[in-house]
Amino acid sequence: MDEDRYDVIVVGARCAGSPTAMLLARHGHRVLLVDRSTFPSDTVSTHLVHPLGVAALQRWGLLDRVVATGCPPIDTYAFDFGPFTISGSPGTPDSPVAYSPRRTVLDQILVEAAAESGAEIREGFTVDELVIEDGSVVGVRGHGKDDRRTVTERARVVVGADGLRSFVARVVRPEQYREQRPLLCGYYTYWSGLPVGSRWEIYVRPHRGIGAWQTNEDLTLVIAGWPYAEFEANRKDFEGTYLRTLELVPQLAERLRPATRTARLVGAAVPNFFRKPYGPGWALVGDAGYTKDPITAQGIQDAFRDAELCAAALHDVLAGVRPFDAAMSEYRSRRDEQVLAMYEFTLGLAALEPPPPDLQRLLAAAHGDQEAMDQFARVNAGTESPADFFAPANVERILAAAGQPLASG
Repeated sequence: MDEDRYDVIVVGARCAGSPTAMLLARHGHRVLLVDRSTFPSDTVSTHLVHPLGVAALQRWGLLDRVVATGCPPIDTYAFDFGPFTISGSPGTPDSPVAYSPRRTVLDQILVEAAAESGAEIREGFTVDELVIEDGSVVGVRGHGKDDRRTVTERARVVVGADGLRSFVARVVRPEQYREQRPLLCGYYTYWSGLPVGSRWEIYVRPHRGIGAWQTNEDLTLVIAGWPYAEFEANRKDFEGTYLRTLELVPQLAERLRPATRTARLVGAAVPNFFRKPYGPGWALVGDAGYTKDPITAQGIQDAFRDAELCAAALHDVLAGVRPFDAAMSEYRSRRDEQVLAMYEFTLGLAALEPPPPDLQRLLAAAHGDQEAMDQFARVNAGTESPADFFAPANVERILAAAGQPLASG
């Protein structure tokens, strides 16, 4: 065996790649982590780390570092539907709050943790091609930012953690399923002088969605979304569309008037899909393997979950506990099982259609019922499955507590 060979090469060093590399290195495996970016650097993101993602940071010994950056905790999710607002706690007793760190902050912490765990880090390194032999990926070929000479590195497994437009996925062409076209466009910027406290504020209006929550440096991220079907009509005036959307919530617009905008408007519209996350010599984590609309802000939490599941499976493979296909098949099954209900829930929200009458009735009944409002907050946080909230017995309990008949119409 080549003495210089790595056990794993991870392509992409943000929220999926750095934790994957870190966890594998902590098991004693030889890991190379590469990214075309250098850190700290920014990327388009919802920023939000829901409570289960926060719990992962705690398990990894990294939560204190995030807290030390001055990023405030978020203990309440508030959904303003116009006639009423549902406000609840998103977490559990063990992990009660969320955080929303800037990606310049969070990604740097994760990269440093991977390096401290023993992974070799190459920032500013672009992967130009995968090395494939006998149908299996056995390494990468690429170049550095300053040194353009091509280098080849070999490994038993190459992990694509390189996001929605993954180079690794583009080369290996995995099976793609449960696909759905982009449903909405989301654009955000930061404002100073707009305190929202410890709340994740969401405003639901016909064919529009708005959110506001605090991040580092006493800044508040304010996002506005509209249907993807309007993309062409609005593309020449995203700024105007963004500002007009905020005016749909007069109380928020009034709070914004004395605030100061501190950055340019950025955003995206993303497709929705699952990809088979493994094949001969390769694996996918994070957005490279599974992407859904950001309206429920699950991306960072999903990346952390993938990192733990994939790293555990690969450790079994590298340690000789299980064959590659068996371990990675279980990784895929567990990933899909854990996220499918949230995937479908997210697509429903991302359509930005008015809730059907039965759902309007249920949400109105939940208003003022703290147990039900906490449940709804936990569903949006991914702490509780939508299937549990919408289970017939739970719906009946909520309606009965509000004094409403159990059958509509």
